[in-house]
Amino acid sequence: MKIRTQKAMNLPFTSIVRELPATVPFIPVEALERQSGKKIHTRIGANESSFGVSPLAKKAMEEALQTIHWYGDSECYDLRKELSRVHGVRMDEISAGSGIDECLGLVVRAFLEPGEVVVTSLGAYPTFNYHVSGFGAKLVTVPYRDYMNDLDALADKAREADAKMVYLANPDNPTGTFHSAGALHGFLEKLPEDCLLLLDEAYIEFAPAHEVLPLNPQNPRVIRTRTFSKVYGMAGARVGYVLAAKETVQAIDKIRNHFGVNRVAQAGAVASLKDPDFVRQVVRDVEEGKKEYQELAQKLGFSSLPSYTNFVAIDVGSEEKAVAIREALFEKGVFIRTPQVFPLSRCLRVTVGTPEERQIFAQALEEVVKEMSITGDTTRR
Repeated sequence: MKIRTQKAMNLPFTSIVRELPATVPFIPVEALERQSGKKIHTRIGANESSFGVSPLAKKAMEEALQTIHWYGDSECYDLRKELSRVHGVRMDEISAGSGIDECLGLVVRAFLEPGEVVVTSLGAYPTFNYHVSGFGAKLVTVPYRDYMNDLDALADKAREADAKMVYLANPDNPTGTFHSAGALHGFLEKLPEDCLLLLDEAYIEFAPAHEVLPLNPQNPRVIRTRTFSKVYGMAGARVGYVLAAKETVQAIDKIRNHFGVNRVAQAGAVASLKDPDFVRQVVRDVEEGKKEYQELAQKLGFSSLPSYTNFVAIDVGSEEKAVAIREALFEKGVFIRTPQVFPLSRCLRVTVGTPEERQIFAQALEEVVKEMSITGDTTRR
């Protein structure tokens, strides 16, 4: 029997996909374990919450498992209704998605044509950049200034580049810094009138409530994304949402994955919103942990950045030191991350873990610094 040889085929990928590099914004811990053969026992590098989920959420998700053979509510009605109550906005000003990452991608897809410009900070959240490139838009970046998003430079660049959108994580990832409502009001006034502001507020629950930009979905220029992955402890469930003008939500509804938020995740998110005491306790626990990290950094001769998130960025003086410390900690079973772009790359980014995890990290870091004879020269250049 003659076997026919399969002819090689040039697959008809789009020009955008053909030109994209093979990249993943974040390599997961599990992949690092597979690649290295090492087992991680202290996972404090992905800004997941070490404090778990609300008991109410856990109970609700366990009950929802009884009907997991059904599709979830494609309208996320109960979740949007509860979010409407909590935030004091209309339900038609809310769109739910499977994590903030999907929400960012939907906003990019809804507003940006191939070749149109987005301005962001150099070294900011890389998953947003991943979506921009994936839909063929163009990224223009502005360096951080003293580890802060440089609002004046971002506004200037938006005008210069005729940008359609500016992306701003506030509080910021990976630095943890934060701009108040007053600063953001001034920033909006400096942006071109037809330029959108996409505010990534994944860590907003850790910021001072009185300094947060008030919600005003009627302003079509501001689009905000939030998540249940951080303070609510539901990173693995994948629930995020968009707060925006009704017209923006309607546009997103045309393209979103309507069954993207599963019924167990929806149940957990709704229950989480009904347990504000749990959220307040997580914020208090994180504040305590941040103080410990800041004291540890000072003890070792390093400096730490002010943090309005559930992690702390510790400046160890150089990118070489940061990478060496990160790798040495990994060898000890402690997972942290380092930002990829200078000068942020001088920092260790460490999630605030439980008291036990913080103790393990402190001991491991002190051992590594001693073993490597690392000194704390953190003069910022």
